[in-house]
Amino acid sequence: MKLLCIGDVVGKPGLDTLSRRLRPLQRELGVDFTIVNGENAAMVGMTPQQGDEIFAAGADVITLGNHVWGKRQIVPWLEDHPDALRPANLAPQAPGDGWGIYDTRAGRVLVMNLIGRCEMAFGPDNPFLAADKILREQQSEYDFALCEIHASATSEKLAMGYHLDGRCAAVWGTHTHVQTADERVLPQGTGYITDLGMTGPWESVLGVEPAQSIALFRGDLTEYFRPAEGPCVLSGTLFDIGRDGKCQSVTRILEKAAI
Repeated sequence: MKLLCIGDVVGKPGLDTLSRRLRPLQRELGVDFTIVNGENAAMVGMTPQQGDEIFAAGADVITLGNHVWGKRQIVPWLEDHPDALRPANLAPQAPGDGWGIYDTRAGRVLVMNLIGRCEMAFGPDNPFLAADKILREQQSEYDFALCEIHASATSEKLAMGYHLDGRCAAVWGTHTHVQTADERVLPQGTGYITDLGMTGPWESVLGVEPAQSIALFRGDLTEYFRPAEGPCVLSGTLFDIGRDGKCQSVTRILEKAAI
C-alpha cells in the first residue's frame, strides 16, 4: 500500500492548494490511501464545510489536533464522520472518535490519532499508554496500523516512533508546520518522520502573515491570524508499505505551487 500523509492545511490558501493538487499527486504517485491533517483549515480549527472540502479534495481520513474545538460547530459533524479523527487521548467523553478501522485494497487499516503532552496547553491522557490500549484491544480487527502524533516536542514524537516500531506500519508527526528531514524506516520496519510540514502559504510563519507573527512575539496587541499571501506549498510524506505490514521506504513530498 502506498500511503500519502499531508501536513496541516492552513486557511483558504491551503484548502485551495489541496483541492487543486492532491488528486494529480495521488495519480502521479499511485497512492492507495490518503490522510490529511485539517485542524488549521480555519486557521484555528476546522468548520464542517472545510472538512467536506478536504474529503472532496481526495482525503480518505482527516486528522485533527490541539485546535480540534477551535470551531465548535464541528462537534455534530464529527459525530457523523468516523473518518475524521480527533486525538484519541482526550477525555473519554469528548465527541467524535480518536481512531478508526478502514477497508483498503491492502486490507483493514487501523488509524489512530494521538496528541502529545509536552508544551501543550491542556492535559490529555498519556499518548503512549493510549496507543498500547488501542492496539491491544483492536489487535484482531486490523491487518496493520498507522499512527499520527500531533505534538510540539520532537523528542516526544521520535519516542513514539520507537515505541510503536514493529507494531505500526507508519508513525508521523504534525503540529509544527515545518517539515523535518529525518524520514527513515526504523529497525523493526516502521516508517517514520517527525513532522510532515504544512499545506499553505510558503512565505509565512506557519502559514500566518510574518508581520502578525512578529507582532505576537514582540508583545503587541494582535488581530486574528490571517493567512499570508503568495505562493503555497503542499507538503507531506509517502510511505510504501509491503504485504508484510513493514514499511519499505519513506519519501518526503514538498511541492511549491502558485495560489
